[in-house]
Amino acid sequence: MIGLDHEQQAARAAFEGLRDRICATFEAIEREAGSDAAFDYAAWEREPAGGGGGVRGLMKGRVFEKVGVNVSTVGGAFAPEFAKSIHGAAEDPNFFATGISLVAHMANPHVPAVHMNCRFLCTTKRWFGGGADLNPPLPRADDSEAFHARFKAACDAHDPAYYPRYRAWADDYFWIPHRQVHRGVGGIFFDHLEGDFMTNFAFVQDVGAAFLDIFPAIVRARMDMPWTDADRAAMLAFRGRYAEFNLVYDRGTLFGLKTGGNIDAILMSLPPLATWE
Repeated sequence: MIGLDHEQQAARAAFEGLRDRICATFEAIEREAGSDAAFDYAAWEREPAGGGGGVRGLMKGRVFEKVGVNVSTVGGAFAPEFAKSIHGAAEDPNFFATGISLVAHMANPHVPAVHMNCRFLCTTKRWFGGGADLNPPLPRADDSEAFHARFKAACDAHDPAYYPRYRAWADDYFWIPHRQVHRGVGGIFFDHLEGDFMTNFAFVQDVGAAFLDIFPAIVRARMDMPWTDADRAAMLAFRGRYAEFNLVYDRGTLFGLKTGGNIDAILMSLPPLATWE
């Protein structure tokens, strides 16, 4: 890949550092549960040669039935038709993208599944995007409130207008039209965050820190709760809805497939088991 500029290098390093902190925390939770599960890392390169690549991290343990944490840094040119749908690419299809993407499917139905991603894209414009959303098969108001409160605090530290806007954006985005239901209990979602790089970069880093603060706390509070066969059945049915969204509507899935990404990394978000009744 062509050499990265200072902003691109900084974003890539931040996402890789966040990946390392998240994976270490998740492995620590597995050890607390008496498991020696650890992440398996697989590097991949994007075709054509020089198009960048990434590292897919995957762990299957006692608490995390399946969790993937991917970091990718890619560049090249969008296909002409796809370029028309990307911010700033209609005029010039060349692009650069670096980001982290995480999806965790949990063994205990009382522990919410979760999704988080942060990304930095460069076309004729430069912007950040990302967010996080909680996906409990068996929703609990206290967990949902704690999750939202932590991300509200992260948003409010930068701009009081962020949280109401990005929460509403998440509600709109994580909606399954053919089911007429939300995928989960929401969170925040933002895209095309342009302007001063350092200001926006600081916000995106705080989004990552908020995730690392609140989600492990929820996991630790719920991972030892007893559950029934009915709870497990409800979780597997919920996962079916999750898979439908990711395969039909998710922009990240489409972006990865359209830009020659690693198939295993792109479809890492799918649950290990699901049911459709």
